[in-house]
Amino acid sequence: MVAAPSSSLLVSIDRVHAARAVADELGVDLLVVTPGSDLRYLCGYSAHAMERLTALAVPRRGEPLLVVPRLEVPMVEASPAGALGLEVLAWDETDDAFARLAEAVTARLGARPTRIAVGNRTWAEHALGVQRAMPGAALELASPVIDRLRMVKTPAEVEELALAGAAIDRVHAAMAGWLRVGRTEAEVGADIAAAILAEGHVSVDFTIVGSGPNGASPHHELSDRVVQAGDLVVVDIGGETATGYRSDCTRTYVVGGAAAPDVAEWYAVLQQAQEAATAAVRPGVTCEQIDAVARDVIIEGGWGEHFIHRTGHGIGLDTHEAPYVVAGNDLPLEPGMAFSVEPGIYLAGRCGARIEDIVVCTDDGVRNLNGGPRELVELPG
Repeated sequence: MVAAPSSSLLVSIDRVHAARAVADELGVDLLVVTPGSDLRYLCGYSAHAMERLTALAVPRRGEPLLVVPRLEVPMVEASPAGALGLEVLAWDETDDAFARLAEAVTARLGARPTRIAVGNRTWAEHALGVQRAMPGAALELASPVIDRLRMVKTPAEVEELALAGAAIDRVHAAMAGWLRVGRTEAEVGADIAAAILAEGHVSVDFTIVGSGPNGASPHHELSDRVVQAGDLVVVDIGGETATGYRSDCTRTYVVGGAAAPDVAEWYAVLQQAQEAATAAVRPGVTCEQIDAVARDVIIEGGWGEHFIHRTGHGIGLDTHEAPYVVAGNDLPLEPGMAFSVEPGIYLAGRCGARIEDIVVCTDDGVRNLNGGPRELVELPG
C-alpha cells in the first residue's frame, strides 16, 4: 500500500491563520472549535469529546490558543497540534475553564467579543458555557468560516481520499466471496466490515446491504433477511483511514441470476445519469447544476419520482460534509472540491439501485477516485 503523507502535509498552522482571516473578513470576533473533525482539520488534534472543555479559540486579532484540561497536555504535545507552536492554555480541575478562555480572548481583542462562532457539532453545554462567560455576545455557527476552507482539498488531502477510494474498491472487487444466495444481509455485512479493516481502514463507518425490497430504502440497516436468487442488492460501504479521511462507494449487484428485462432498462437510465453528472463536473458549474444533470436524465427516462435524495455530498474528514450537491445550492465548484455522485432509483416494496463514486473537481474537469464496474454486476448464486 502507498505510504500516507506525513502530518506536516495534512496539517499546518496556516489552516488556523486562514480561519482567522476568514473570520475577520466575515466580522466574526471569535471562533471556538471543540472536539470533532473541525478541530482535527484546523490543528490536527483528535480530542475525545467530554464534559471537560477542550477548544481551539481563534480570535480575529491576536494569536490563537488551545484550551485543554491539564491532564490532556501530554496528548496535545504528542499530536500534530504539538508541532504547530500554538499557545496551550491548560486548566486545572478546580478552574472555570470558560472564564479562563474569556479572559485570554478579551486580552487579545481588547474588548469582549460580540460575535462568537462555534462549531456546528459543539455540545450545547460548551456553547452555552462560552456564551455565559462572555455575556452580550451572539452565538452563531462556524460553518461559513470553516467549510470555506474544508471544501477545497489540498493535493495531499486528495491523495488521502484516493487511497481510501482504492481501498474500498478492493472490497467491492471481492464481493462475490460474501454476497451469495442463502446468506443473510447481516452475515454479508460482517464479512464486508472485516474486509474494510483488512484493506487499510482503521474503522468502519457503515455497511449497507439492501437486498430485494430492502434496496428501496437508501439508508437500510443490516437485517436477517436472506438473499434470494435474482435479488438486486445495493451495497453502500465506507470507512475511515488512519489520517481521518473517508471512503464511500456504492455498487448494485444481482445475485444468482440475470436481472429482469425491465430492471436492466431502468438501470441503464440510472447508469447514464451517473455518467452524465460525473462528466459535467468542472470549475464554475454549480452544485445544483450537477444535481440537475443526474435528475433530468432520470426524469426523462420516466423514473423521476423514484429518485428521492440529493445527488451527492462532500467528503473528507467527515463522510458527509460540504459541499452538498442538491437543488438550491448555487455554490460554484472549485478545483479541489471532493464529493459523491450517487443517483439512485428506488421502487418501494420491490428493489432499488444506486451507483456512487467519489470525484474531485480539477482545474479542467473531474478526477474519479473510484473504479470498478458501474453496470449491474451479476454474481453467481
